Amino acid sequence: MHSKTLADIARGLENKEFSSVEITENYLQRIKQFDPEINSFITTTADQALAQAKQADKKRAENNATLLSGVPIAHKDIFCTEGVKTSCASKMLDNFISPYNATVIEKCESAGLVMLGKTNMDEFAMGSSNETSYYGPVKNPHNSNCVPGGSSGGSAAAVAAGLAPAATGTDTGGSIRQPAAFCGITGLKPTYGRISRWGMIAFASSLDQAGPMTQNAEDAALLMNVMSGFDPKDSTSSEKPTEDYTANLNASLQGKKIGLPKQFFTQGLNADIEQSVRDALSVYEKLGATLVEIDLPNADLATPAYYVIAPAECSSNLSRFDGVRFGHRCENPVDLEDLYKRSRAEGFGEEVKRRILIGTYVLSAGFYDAYYLQAQKARRLIKDDYLKAFEQVDIIAGPTTPSTAFALNNQHKDPVTMYLNDIYTIAVNLAGLPALSIPCGISNDMPVGLQLIGNYFAESELLNAGHQFQQNTDWHKQALAKSMR
Repeated sequence: MHSKTLADIARGLENKEFSSVEITENYLQRIKQFDPEINSFITTTADQALAQAKQADKKRAENNATLLSGVPIAHKDIFCTEGVKTSCASKMLDNFISPYNATVIEKCESAGLVMLGKTNMDEFAMGSSNETSYYGPVKNPHNSNCVPGGSSGGSAAAVAAGLAPAATGTDTGGSIRQPAAFCGITGLKPTYGRISRWGMIAFASSLDQAGPMTQNAEDAALLMNVMSGFDPKDSTSSEKPTEDYTANLNASLQGKKIGLPKQFFTQGLNADIEQSVRDALSVYEKLGATLVEIDLPNADLATPAYYVIAPAECSSNLSRFDGVRFGHRCENPVDLEDLYKRSRAEGFGEEVKRRILIGTYVLSAGFYDAYYLQAQKARRLIKDDYLKAFEQVDIIAGPTTPSTAFALNNQHKDPVTMYLNDIYTIAVNLAGLPALSIPCGISNDMPVGLQLIGNYFAESELLNAGHQFQQNTDWHKQALAKSMR
């Protein structure tokens, strides 16, 4: 039962093959049995999940159910959830019980989805390996000696291990797509503003975007139908109408132009990854698409620009965690300054402190023009490169990551090497574009991810391309067959 997709579960519930209570109990038992090894969950909400499942079964009996009523899901522990600990995997928020629901949580509850619990992540979403969590690292279900990627590593691992059929994640510089690639699942980073950020604890407000992490593109489309839409509570939410993201999944790819940036296939890309990606692109050619080489001349500016802008925004956003209103507070402060200093020193981990310091530095009066302003100019150049490319092609394709999942404790102490793991994903966030990662191969027993990048609000086109690839290959099934417990 745990290998069923969201679509499978929805059909099974509709046909009364099993109840929501039965499948929810199955997942809760699997979490209890297997998660001590993987550490993908911070909090399991068993009582709440069973109550929601019973309510969903009642609604189905009354013919008053939605498509996904009673289907289980896990949520990244960055989304505020009423009455449930929302920690952002930090000691700073270890004691924080949210008094309200994030819009993403509210939308999932309104659709009848059953919350299994809150998943582990890099602290305040800062990391590419899920090793910065206050609750310990998450293990990759394919190989417990390897990282699952970050920051949404707990969500990716939970889906890959069959502990949840789907999960929510957030993507600031690749934090949905990179762990999706490392764990062999499907992950979609939507257009900036497509899904509300209200109630999602902010890391970098101009970059953060929520999205679905699922077994396949069809399931991602189902979750997009639930999660997306305008939210008046979020000033950055797009008013552009949403669409049915499942409607065009089976559309033909005949005549589609897929752009291949020459900057994505250079030194630094693992040879096996490149071969898997090129093999995947040949599948698209057989489906009627045309491959076109394109140029993104400012691609090399993405990583340095990101690691100026993101820390700057994090420095501002995390200033609210001061030990006064909520979160960790030091013992017996002697005065207000001591309260601030010790609460923040004790509450934040090393990577978060590092980024706060960098961000504060680049925003300071003497360095704002030299660093932050220049990074924003580079960001505009990167965006313009993509806009120009989309005048020639429909989709841009390449590897999601330069390598497969690396070993635990291998890069944790080398921040620069760690940052370079997001080299193919960061520019998408700087430009605000949507992008999809799907499994496209296996190298040394670890999954390989193919990244598809679309123009603004082209999620439906990306999901169509992902679904067609998965209808004609079985890499997503092979990856899950290896990782599920």
